[in-house]
Amino acid sequence: MRAHRIDRPADLDVVRDSYDAVADNYVHMVLTTGVGDIRSHPWLKASIDAFADTVGGLGPVLDVGCGPGTVTAYLAERGLDVSGVDLSPRMIENARRLHPRCRFDVASATELDLAEGSLGGVLGWWSLFNLPRDVLPQVLAMFARALKPGGHLITATHVGDEDLVRTEAYGGVPVRWTTHKWRPEQLVDLIERAGLCPVAELRLPAEELTGPGVVVMAKRPG
Repeated sequence: MRAHRIDRPADLDVVRDSYDAVADNYVHMVLTTGVGDIRSHPWLKASIDAFADTVGGLGPVLDVGCGPGTVTAYLAERGLDVSGVDLSPRMIENARRLHPRCRFDVASATELDLAEGSLGGVLGWWSLFNLPRDVLPQVLAMFARALKPGGHLITATHVGDEDLVRTEAYGGVPVRWTTHKWRPEQLVDLIERAGLCPVAELRLPAEELTGPGVVVMAKRPG
């Protein structure tokens, strides 16, 4: 049994089923439009490149909520020892098909068993916004414990004050999940309370297809 148990979100099964339902449409969108691919967004790519440069050589890197593995594979191309996990089995099926040389497993961010100081880097890349507001701090604390001293977290999420309940997504597929939006200063405060030191922040304005967002990178002291 894990020493630090994380509360299981009440809607976890519904969220998993929803992402299974949209997985194929999401992959098609990424491959045909570039939406969701950091290589089509220079500032997001720069953030991931800075993360890769920072954690290279520190140890294994874990991409939590990796979806179809786009960023995982990019980091592997950069030479990192990286693997990905995702709540959705269908997302992982797509990730393994598209990136057969990378390592992927099905797992929820709330069910990971990460050893203390075992990771050089961890990503929560547009993947933690479905976590309830009382659960996200627990997950961030787990990430902090799992990082080696000097290891880094990079996370990106949607900015706002409200919770948005989605009922359809990616081509009108019926879904049921809640997007919990955070103000940048709230997210930074949570990261600090988890025991990490923020080192960089990138705020993104709303675009045609997306609302405003924020990217934060933080390190474990030591």
